[in-house]
Amino acid sequence: MDLNKIKKVHIIGIGGIGISAVAKLLISQGKIVTGSDVQDSTIIEVLKNFGAQVFIGEHKAVNLPADADLIIYSDAVSESNVERQKAEELKKESLSYFQFLGEYSKNKYTIAISSTHGKTTTTALTGLIFDRAAFDPTVIVGTKIENWDGNLRLGGNNYFIVEADEYRGHMLEFSPQVIICNNLEYEHADYYKDLNDVISKFQEFVNKLPQDGYFIYNADDPVLRERIENPNCNVVSYGLENESADLLAKNVKIDHGRQIFRPVYKGQELKDFNLQVPGKFNIANALAASLCALELGIDQDIIKDTLAQFKGAWRRFEIVGQLNNFGPEKDGAMIVSDYAHHPTEIAATIQAAKEFYPDKRLIVAFQPHQKKRTKELFTDFVKTFTDCQADVIILSEIYDVAGREDKTNEISSRDLEEKISFNLSKKIAAGQEIQTEYLYAKDLENTKAEILNKVKSDDLVIIMGAGNIDQVARELVANQ
Repeated sequence: MDLNKIKKVHIIGIGGIGISAVAKLLISQGKIVTGSDVQDSTIIEVLKNFGAQVFIGEHKAVNLPADADLIIYSDAVSESNVERQKAEELKKESLSYFQFLGEYSKNKYTIAISSTHGKTTTTALTGLIFDRAAFDPTVIVGTKIENWDGNLRLGGNNYFIVEADEYRGHMLEFSPQVIICNNLEYEHADYYKDLNDVISKFQEFVNKLPQDGYFIYNADDPVLRERIENPNCNVVSYGLENESADLLAKNVKIDHGRQIFRPVYKGQELKDFNLQVPGKFNIANALAASLCALELGIDQDIIKDTLAQFKGAWRRFEIVGQLNNFGPEKDGAMIVSDYAHHPTEIAATIQAAKEFYPDKRLIVAFQPHQKKRTKELFTDFVKTFTDCQADVIILSEIYDVAGREDKTNEISSRDLEEKISFNLSKKIAAGQEIQTEYLYAKDLENTKAEILNKVKSDDLVIIMGAGNIDQVARELVANQ
């Protein structure tokens, strides 16, 4: 595909957090961009301001311009979509979002960040460090970053830093020079059969690295350490626990709302790094980005300053604001929105919150994402919430993902709440004292009501999940 010859592009599902960055990228190159999406959003408003023409509502064949040179579609858009069908009828070149990114990256020095958890923050940190070091990279990330134009940084150089999603093996569309991998777990049950299937696809991915490329991985992760064979290239690792790591975080401590640690790079102690975002997982994300930068010659002071100034990304332990105008007993409670939706992420986020804010009572409102994955990970979800340190857990009804569900996966968040309650009753009968209160909420309105019923002025409230529960956080803070 020769992008230089393409003048007009139509994007189906243009409002997605990732694909909207492609729209802005193409507009910046002088392309005419049209698109369609079922719902309007702030992302689409931004695209309109950029110059995109966007059709809102039910997808229609007439939305597709007859003179479009290229069609790009979101992975949420099925083959039966009327606009995709029209593109096929007109014999238009059509690419998925990740197929397009793979094509775009072919002539770039591509740094791909792909793993089960931590992709977004690691991509953002890597991009920010390379930006500050004047590498002038183009960066596409699946969130909004304050320093850039949302989810995109347009660069003038050859460096391309991208979040390479593992869902449906999308990362295989890339042939990068650098791969950063934080961890591997069984996830995306509607695509991967089991953990072995995940490992097989990632092995295929890392084997694509050239001899002068870099495989950067987390030495603390047992799957990466023991089950991924090193590719024929430069292989370096990072970690908090594994002493053999090339970049090791030592003397980790929390002081005045910051995580401080001493990085040791190939046996040499560097200056202390510090982060204002919580959680050991964020230290691991910072180490991943830092190791990539160090290997490519970026000075430690640039890395140190970038990490210290990083305030986090949209929906990654994002402090949305405080309750106001709900009365003196509730006003002042801190509202956090977080994208965590896998049991491991949830446990790590709750632990991070308790470490950073040990004196606050913690309320967690969680919306599971997709029925099939909730069913597949049911035991892990139950264990995570049974063992967590939150004071109140509100389990909102499962977010039903359009196009990714079937009737064989009937399950409810009430099933989670009932199983957790059953486990707790056995613990209570055995003489254990249980502090956490568990509630089921049938919808987001009920979730919001339960939060307001339970919250106190000095509480920390985490609104958690990958679906639409984030709107609860925005609504709570918007009551000014």
